[in-house]
Amino acid sequence: MRAPFLQRPFERRELLRTSCLGFGGLALSSLLARDALAQSPSAVRVAHHAARAKRMIFLFMHGGPSQVDTFDYKPLLQRDDGMPFPGEKPRIQFAKTGNLLASPWKFAQHGQSGQWVSELFPNVARHVDKLCIVKSLHGTNEAHGGALLALHTGSDTFVRPSMGSWILYGLGSENENLPGFVTICPTLGHGGVNNWSSAFLPGANQGTPIGHAGVPARDAKLLHLARSDARMDLERAELDFLATLNEAHRSGREYDEALAARIASFELAYRMQAVAPEALDVESESAATRELYGLGEPTTENFGRQCLMARRLVERGVRFVQCTHSYKWDQHANLKADHAKNAREVDLPIAGLLADLDARGLLEDTLVLWGGEFGRSPCAQDGNGRDHNPHGFTVWMAGAGLKAGHAHGATDNYGWYAVEGKVHVHDLHATILDLFGLDHERLTFRHAGRDFRLTDVAGRVVRELYA
Repeated sequence: MRAPFLQRPFERRELLRTSCLGFGGLALSSLLARDALAQSPSAVRVAHHAARAKRMIFLFMHGGPSQVDTFDYKPLLQRDDGMPFPGEKPRIQFAKTGNLLASPWKFAQHGQSGQWVSELFPNVARHVDKLCIVKSLHGTNEAHGGALLALHTGSDTFVRPSMGSWILYGLGSENENLPGFVTICPTLGHGGVNNWSSAFLPGANQGTPIGHAGVPARDAKLLHLARSDARMDLERAELDFLATLNEAHRSGREYDEALAARIASFELAYRMQAVAPEALDVESESAATRELYGLGEPTTENFGRQCLMARRLVERGVRFVQCTHSYKWDQHANLKADHAKNAREVDLPIAGLLADLDARGLLEDTLVLWGGEFGRSPCAQDGNGRDHNPHGFTVWMAGAGLKAGHAHGATDNYGWYAVEGKVHVHDLHATILDLFGLDHERLTFRHAGRDFRLTDVAGRVVRELYA
């Protein structure tokens, strides 16, 4: 059964129609549109328990960054470079892997916590005392498509609602004039739209893409937002007429969630014309802020713009924002050159985001998640690359009442398998929902004869991460 606060609302227009008051033609006027908004799937709701997080920014490194070259230092891997892996390799590999490959980068301890970070991330390393690093994440799918879907939706084989959609469904939006779930420059491959889809959840919980991975962030836009004050009255009249037609179509039928979501999307698009252009205008930021994120520098401009847009959106009440660095981290060969290039593009922007959120007092209740769909193998592929590795990899989180400067779990001595404090992707999802005050076992939706949830029939909250 659905949680009580997630039951279908009794709409005012339905009351007007069924009580024979003769006001059916007024059902979706401007006043009732505001009423419908308050009852829509994106209206603010009460959480199951006290929340640590109000909003989330997901920094997704598409392709799979190598844990043993970034945040999971393995001295034995450095010592035994070129030697055979002393354990059993995974049954499934994309191509035959050879002997152990030492990291090309030096590691050093940083901050008061003394966390190990490679020289790939010198700017993020200065914020290591803000990070809660999970070194024992593991999944079940070796392919990009399945692994992306699992990380985003909890399922690697079926179309399921995305993590952002579940959070928006459970809590609603804090800004009636902006989408509650935004994904900036998302990938169109490896599951594509299914990674930000609301699937069978009400359509108002769908992720709203700004651009896609094929265009620079500077050119990423929400289409048709140009506002003409001279046309606003006409557009309002057009929407009211359309609403009347929709109401006539809906009249006498059971509650139609798809139609309700469509009506809500039209109304939101109308309101967005007044606020979205300003929210996405990163050029209005000070020169110092733009420099903090690396805007103006060719290497960091693209991802820096995404990160700055994300900060501007979450501070305006958008519940979930994803920034995607796509599709660059899949180094089956040329590990040294390509991982170095990738890190240069994101290191400064991520550090700028952490510093900016902290300075504005937003990090306290904003959850930041960094990571890819899986990690990389400690053994070489094609001599100078690494294969996919879902068996033990690293993500980090920051903010939202997590332990700062903390490392959880461990992989084996060479970094292939999670062996201590193991955290499955379902556990990560359960923990994220819990940080938002949502019980992953109670946040359900009835579909096709059964109750579905983000964590399927698994998942535990990893409370060892909490401060």
